[in-house]
Amino acid sequence: MRVTANAFNDSLINQLNVLTSRQYNLQNQVSTGLRISAPSDDPAAMTNTLKYQADKAAQTQYGSNIATLQTRATSIYNVLQSLQTISSRVGELSTLASDSTKSPADLNNYGDEVKQLIQQAAQLANTKDAATGQYLFGGTAAGAAPFTVATDANGNVTGVTYQGNSSVNKIEIASGVTVAVDIPGANTSGSGARGLITDSQSGADFFNHLISLQNDLASGNTAAIASTDSANLQKDENNLLYHVSSNGVMQSRLNLAATITSNSSQSLDKMISDASSADVVQTMVQLNQAQTAYQAALQSGAKIMQLSILNYIS
Repeated sequence: MRVTANAFNDSLINQLNVLTSRQYNLQNQVSTGLRISAPSDDPAAMTNTLKYQADKAAQTQYGSNIATLQTRATSIYNVLQSLQTISSRVGELSTLASDSTKSPADLNNYGDEVKQLIQQAAQLANTKDAATGQYLFGGTAAGAAPFTVATDANGNVTGVTYQGNSSVNKIEIASGVTVAVDIPGANTSGSGARGLITDSQSGADFFNHLISLQNDLASGNTAAIASTDSANLQKDENNLLYHVSSNGVMQSRLNLAATITSNSSQSLDKMISDASSADVVQTMVQLNQAQTAYQAALQSGAKIMQLSILNYIS
C-alpha cells in the first residue's frame, strides 16, 4: 500500500497537536495548582468538587448566620443584665417601703426613683441592634420602637404600651436546624416565646407592676406594697432570670455550632483540594515528559520526511 507524503504530514500534525494540548494542560495545572478546570478533565472528580463547593458555600452561610446570632445574643444579654439591675433595685425599694416606719417623705423619694427606673427600663426595652438598626424586643415588627411611655403633668408614668408582636425570627445554623435568639417584648397569648416585659405564662408584667408600685408609694399604701407589689415584682424578677438563663444556653449552643461549622468547612476545603488540586511535583515530571515527547516527535518527523528547518528556509 502506497503512503502519501500528505499522510505523514497529517499524522505528524495530529501528534504535535495532541502533545501541544498536553503541554498546555500540564502548564495550566502547574500555574493554577488545579488538576481539573473543566468537566472533561475528569468528570467524576469535577462532580465531586462541585458538590463539595456547594457544601462549603452552605457552611459559609451557616457560619455567617451563627456570627450574626452570636452578636445579637450578646446585645440581648447586656440588656437583660441591665434590666436585672433595675429589677433588683425595685425589689429593694419595695422591701424598704414595706416598713411601716418610713415617712411620707421617704416614700415620695422612693416613688421618684421608681419613676426614673421605669423610664430607664423603657429605654433598655427599646434598644436597637447596632448591626441592623432594628429593635431587639419588638418581635418581627422590629422597625419601630416597641414600647411607648405615657406620663402625666407631674411626670408620673401612667402607662407603657407595647407596639410589637409576639413572633420571633428563626435563622438556619445547620441543615434543617433553625434557632431564635430574639425575645418579644410581650406575649399574652399563653404560648410561644416568653415575653421579656409582659408574659402571661409567668405572670410577668414589669411595667404595670412598676406603675402600681409608683402609685402606691405616692399614696403611702405600704400595705399594698407589702402584700401585692412585692409578690408581683418577684414574678418579673423570675421572668428576667429565665431569659438570662435561656440566653446563656443559646450562646453555648451557638458557640458549639460555630465550632462544628468551622470544622466542617476545613474538612470540605481538604476534600476540594484532594479532588481538584494537582500534585505539582508529579505534574512537573509529566510536563517534562510531554515536552521531551514533543521534541522527539519534531525530530523523528523531520527525519522521516527528510525535512528540517533549513529545508524550509532554503
